[in-house]
Amino acid sequence: MAKSVVAGLDRILTMELVRVTERAAVAAARLRGRGDEKAADQVAVDAMRQELNNLAIKGTVVIGEGERDEAPMLYIGEEVGAGGPEVDIALDPLEGTTICAKNLPNALAVIAIAEKGSLLFAPDVYMDKIAVGPGYPEGVIDLDASPAENIASVAKAKGVPVNEVTACILDRPRHAKLIEAVRATGAAIRLIGDGDVAGVIHTTNPEETGIDIYLGTGGAPEGVLAAAALRCTGGQILGRLLLDSPDKVARAATMGITDPKKVYRTDEMARGDVLFAATGVTDGNMLAGVKFGRDSITTHTIVLRSSSKTVREIKARHQDLEKF
Repeated sequence: MAKSVVAGLDRILTMELVRVTERAAVAAARLRGRGDEKAADQVAVDAMRQELNNLAIKGTVVIGEGERDEAPMLYIGEEVGAGGPEVDIALDPLEGTTICAKNLPNALAVIAIAEKGSLLFAPDVYMDKIAVGPGYPEGVIDLDASPAENIASVAKAKGVPVNEVTACILDRPRHAKLIEAVRATGAAIRLIGDGDVAGVIHTTNPEETGIDIYLGTGGAPEGVLAAAALRCTGGQILGRLLLDSPDKVARAATMGITDPKKVYRTDEMARGDVLFAATGVTDGNMLAGVKFGRDSITTHTIVLRSSSKTVREIKARHQDLEKF
């Protein structure tokens, strides 16, 4: 079975996974700057689902648009694909709905596919996260250490003074103390309004993005997607679910989570052979947004694979506009 799954991932790796995020990104990009988050998200969901159902897989959505009673399509547990190897799917057809609605940087269409049973089945709750890109020794970050300790550890491992480290943090009132603590170290901060999957991915290429470490609290589903990307590049992410009510603990238990305080490592959120793809919806630090020309549409996508640590960057010009 393992060989057939890997072979399936090999086929998807070529262009099929790229088409999934391209279709969603183009659909959402048509509503950039229109101020309608729900409409932009819905067209991205529709486009991604349509393309997923063309793939030769038997996929189960483990990270999606919500639970079945909350999302009509691409809900957790939904099966997609035309039949084939069984795989887990984590997706966000429009990561950064507010960003897209306001036409701000770093909105993405994102998907990860892995062998069945390989992606963490996480409830839609907050997760405390810390992440760095590839090239650091294991244990360079610690979710239970202070911001100052983590910043100092990364600076030491990188061989630079603390004031040459830049942290990415979601700009939220809940992060006021975190932001104050990081600034007290002398490190710089890149505040982002939304899109913490993109924020984590930016740590994979600090020379281009200027971001060395990601800190803060965001969605658990986004944490699993980010882990899939870091699993492919050799980066590290640590996450702890914030199960701060009996209801959340009970929901997590139905998904097989028995230790509410467990700190999940990268390979516990995304293991086995993992594929990750992201297409830019709006212009960003790593990916250009969709460009609409008179006779063509241009997209910019990255495709990552864990088994080979391959990073492919695909800039495509689509002239068959009827497909979009």
